[in-house]
Amino acid sequence: MPLSGSDPNAPVGIFDSGVGGISVLRALRELLPEEDAIFVADQAHVPYGPRPLEEVRAFAHAITRFLLAHRAKLVVVACNAASAAALQELRSSFPVTLFVGMEPAVKPAAGHTRSGVVGVLATPATFQGALYASVIERFTQGVMVLQDTCPGLVGQIEAGALEAGETRAILENALRPMLAQGIDTVVLGCTHYPFVIPLIQQIVGPQVRVIDPAPAVARQVARLLEAHGLRRPAQSGQRVPVRIFTSASPERLNRLLPRLLGEPALVQAVVWEAGELEFN
Repeated sequence: MPLSGSDPNAPVGIFDSGVGGISVLRALRELLPEEDAIFVADQAHVPYGPRPLEEVRAFAHAITRFLLAHRAKLVVVACNAASAAALQELRSSFPVTLFVGMEPAVKPAAGHTRSGVVGVLATPATFQGALYASVIERFTQGVMVLQDTCPGLVGQIEAGALEAGETRAILENALRPMLAQGIDTVVLGCTHYPFVIPLIQQIVGPQVRVIDPAPAVARQVARLLEAHGLRRPAQSGQRVPVRIFTSASPERLNRLLPRLLGEPALVQAVVWEAGELEFN
């Protein structure tokens, strides 16, 4: 069965409930600078984590249709909650589309821990999903896994409050009890959380490893594009500007982009109409 996106010059599509997926977009831009990219931030519904799974699935399907309408050759579900809720159904519903999702990096954490105690920071939807349960069952025998949902952290990051006292307090509340039980590894199970890695490292110290999943996701995208002959040819080293769509305020996202992505991008507004994303 042929793939829906068979043009190497077509863009990679990426989506998240908010700005968190920009951590994955940033890793993709570092590894695959020649690739065109379209990013959808569904900030009208952020965060996905506390929402019912069926609602998240509906959002994920509609955003995928939007990205495919923009010729996406591969779709990155750059959201742990959406991956947990919808990745399997997306692959069934769009069988000729390549998907890459997020999986909490519990396997490498369990394989490298010396203390036998690992902390995982994620949203409720990720912890409740079958994907997370499967990873825990398969890879954590003999390892104690401590979990925290970090209530309010996604909102702080969406607001750009990356070093704020309230942000630090949320992380302290999550990490201090884990440190007391001997964690030596922290898994970031939400794509928003890599933006506060400097703060996390201040709290846990250099002896605790912090695992950012974004580089591994970028490598998987590269492998799939290569395997299917979809890598975009480099053109004199020129980078194609990223196109970003938000279902909230483009102005707010534009203010955050220099800190989160580190390069300019065209930000456009989209709106939800009858369960579909449309241009504003």
